[in-house]
Amino acid sequence: ESDTASEISVQFNRHKKTPSIGSHSSDMASVSSVSGSVLSVYSGDFGSVDAQGTVEFALDYDEKNREFQVHVSQCKDLAVVDEKKGRSDPYVKTYLLPDKARMGKRKTSVKKRTVNPIYNEVLRYKIEKMVLLIQKLNLSVWHNDPLGRNSFLGEIEIDLASWDWSNRKLNWYPLKPRSLSAVNGVDHRGVMSLSIKYVPPGSLGKWPKNPPSGEVHIWVKDVKDLLQLRPSGVDSFVKCYVLPDTSKKSYQKTRVIKRDTNPVFNHTIVYDGFHTEDLKDACVELTVWDHEKLTNHFLGGIRLGLGTGLSYGISVDWMDSTQEEVAFWQEMMLAANEWIEGLLPLRSL
Repeated sequence: ESDTASEISVQFNRHKKTPSIGSHSSDMASVSSVSGSVLSVYSGDFGSVDAQGTVEFALDYDEKNREFQVHVSQCKDLAVVDEKKGRSDPYVKTYLLPDKARMGKRKTSVKKRTVNPIYNEVLRYKIEKMVLLIQKLNLSVWHNDPLGRNSFLGEIEIDLASWDWSNRKLNWYPLKPRSLSAVNGVDHRGVMSLSIKYVPPGSLGKWPKNPPSGEVHIWVKDVKDLLQLRPSGVDSFVKCYVLPDTSKKSYQKTRVIKRDTNPVFNHTIVYDGFHTEDLKDACVELTVWDHEKLTNHFLGGIRLGLGTGLSYGISVDWMDSTQEEVAFWQEMMLAANEWIEGLLPLRSL
């Protein structure tokens, strides 16, 4: 990407940032297709009960035996599946993703008639550490129905590449609704709420021409459902570039929000130097990172552009916007001086 950027002498200058928008706020109007219906990798019923409650477990890797161990301790306050009888018969199931078939699933025993089951069982995977570190652990809780379909009670997903392996203690985690990566193999990393606006040159009608060149405004509102890297959550921030420019003039970032998988940033970035024709060739790249002292971990991102694979006539791999991202960018291009609201899934870039 840096080679491509050096070939293209286009530069978009950041000239202003405001950490908040004051009185300007609006409810989200658009809903991402993230919530669309998808085929499940599980055989079971996802829709009958809402996920609730918590699960306590610990992770460890036994170097001597080359074994990944999931110590499932207990669950609390699970959803009740059979309302008439007031009962749930829960068990815990684990997969290593993305290749769930290769490593297979592991299950605890079923605990009958309880929403607070105690297991104290260890689920084991024979796997090399290097292979393990490119996996995600999907741990889900289910109600066992021997005569019908098992009912989904909630889950948690952990990126093992970023897990703190010195942490072997039992910790509590909230159970969440089904995630996309577990359901259909999509790499679901959270959802970003943002608004964008294009202000064409001279469109504000003041003398001299205001603004003298076009501006793209990017309002990063919040991110929901980031990957939980450690029990305390994540310390996240957002980076922004307007590609093909990867210089310091293009680079912008938000403040770090600590210990929160649903961070609220409310941060606005304005890039000037845009002419209307540049919108076809530029790409706004927003990436979310977990902040650590030695190295930051990439959590997910979005790319806003036309997704043509080309920038100023040159083939580039970063012009790869999804249909949803392209539609968002096109809507901005067609509605000058208007804030366009979006809710976009983060992805690996």
